[in-house]
Amino acid sequence: MTRVFKYTVGRKGIMLPDVTAFLIAGILVGPYVLGKFSGLGFSSAEDLSRVSILSSIALGFIAFDIGSEFRAASLKEMGKSALFIGIFQAVTATVFVDCALIALSMKLGAEILPLPVAITLGAIASATAPAATLMVVRQFKAKGPVTDLLLPIVALDDAAGLVIFAVSMGIAQAMTGGTINLVSVVINPVVEIICSVILGSLMGYVLTLLEKLFFSNSNRLSMTIAFVLMTISLSSGEFYVGQVKIAFSSLLVCMTLGTVFCNMSEFSEDIMSRSQKWSAPLYAVFFVISGARLELSVMQSGGVMLIGAVYIIVRCAGKYFGALFSSEIMRCPANVKKYLGITLFPQAGVALGMVVSAQSLGSEMGGMIRNIVLFSVLVYEIFGPMLTRMALTDAGEIETKQPEHVNRARFQR
Repeated sequence: MTRVFKYTVGRKGIMLPDVTAFLIAGILVGPYVLGKFSGLGFSSAEDLSRVSILSSIALGFIAFDIGSEFRAASLKEMGKSALFIGIFQAVTATVFVDCALIALSMKLGAEILPLPVAITLGAIASATAPAATLMVVRQFKAKGPVTDLLLPIVALDDAAGLVIFAVSMGIAQAMTGGTINLVSVVINPVVEIICSVILGSLMGYVLTLLEKLFFSNSNRLSMTIAFVLMTISLSSGEFYVGQVKIAFSSLLVCMTLGTVFCNMSEFSEDIMSRSQKWSAPLYAVFFVISGARLELSVMQSGGVMLIGAVYIIVRCAGKYFGALFSSEIMRCPANVKKYLGITLFPQAGVALGMVVSAQSLGSEMGGMIRNIVLFSVLVYEIFGPMLTRMALTDAGEIETKQPEHVNRARFQR
């Protein structure tokens, strides 16, 4: 006897992105819900640190998938638009947040919101969340001009964000009593981007050559997975040449690896489709762990919530109007102008990485930045993917299937 229960909610049913469900599941198994009970969930940050390697691996595969979207044919068509819009909206978000928080600092007083904190938060505002964006696009099979521009923009956005953050951090450190170091402000971020592109290109070229030695796409897939893992490991290294820091962004390295591979290998389309199926459970683990890491305790502070609310609203305005103005300049289609900015709202991993670097401002200011960004990430990660899905649906790039209406539960025996 088989029973099938069918139901709908509202006219279109529930269409929440998987990302949101994974994040909520993570919150439930995190230290603030099930983790409070012995033997259930993650009880502390130490428990979460033991599985942090899975997050790094998953983020590398996500970046590899995003890089595979940069095929030569599409880059010729939209490369200039993606580059201009990606940089313009990142800078606009930073300027908007800087102006708003500096004004708020003057209103509340520097003891409540120090200027170095305001400037640093402005830089962090430039970053987006490529992982959440890619998951929504893949889940709902979004296709169209907005989606075509969105994926390269979220990749370029993080490269621009690295430079903006380094410059802003240099200014913030100078304001706290230090001096502006030209090497750390200008040279190091540029070297990091160049080195990341070189390493990713080299690994992509070697992977393409090795793929030709195999006669089975299953074996090629195994080689690809091993190469992505090796690339993630190599990108974690860093060393100094004099005062210049030689470091890599694992996101940029893996994106470049995916770009070079998909443009050079004749087997790339089949291997990438197989890779996406293999890595889907890994993405679920990534977002569950991300949800478990969200600090619900920051919501107990009224000051953090006030500054965080201003940060969230103004950053969204900066992303939206930055994308709107730049797409207008590049003469993009009407749907791109209207909806692209909304899809850039999510923020997570890259911003949290910047928070770690911001701790160099001192425990007090670093802690304030951390709490404000954690509060905003909590909001962005839960509502950002839903807004992205809604924007792509309204743009006509996600097909919506009307569910069958039922007035009562039906069981089939």
